[in-house]
Amino acid sequence: MKVVIQRVVSSNVYLPKEQETSGAIDKGLLVLLGVGPEDADEDMQYIIDKMIHLRIFEDEAGKMNLSAKDIGAEILVVSQFTLYADCRKGRRPSFTQAAPPDKANAMYEQFVQKLKDEGFTVATGKFGAFMQVELINDGPVTIILDSKER
Repeated sequence: MKVVIQRVVSSNVYLPKEQETSGAIDKGLLVLLGVGPEDADEDMQYIIDKMIHLRIFEDEAGKMNLSAKDIGAEILVVSQFTLYADCRKGRRPSFTQAAPPDKANAMYEQFVQKLKDEGFTVATGKFGAFMQVELINDGPVTIILDSKER
């Protein structure tokens, strides 16, 4: 499982086809989530635990000493199979290293539910839809986590 985490002032996901906003947050984390074919519950739990406890928010002294859990951050989760792009050959990325849609969607839904169970306010994109993601990156702070690189 791979995630790109961005510390944001605000973020939202717009669905142009439906002409509606799917999810929006204020201060917190925008999480782009990619699921691999071999990913299991322990990969998900590793990513969630690491992500919510990373000290990437500033304290009153301006030091990155606070976690998403500490500040009650909001979280926007967007499915992102392109994190598994293989660009080694040719000019068109291959996405065969991404999980099949059924598995990816199930893990995406579990991921969101686990964050809610942790007490977070969670907004989402729409799995499999064309989305436009808007954000105001705070810092900027962008972190990449891969459960296979522990």
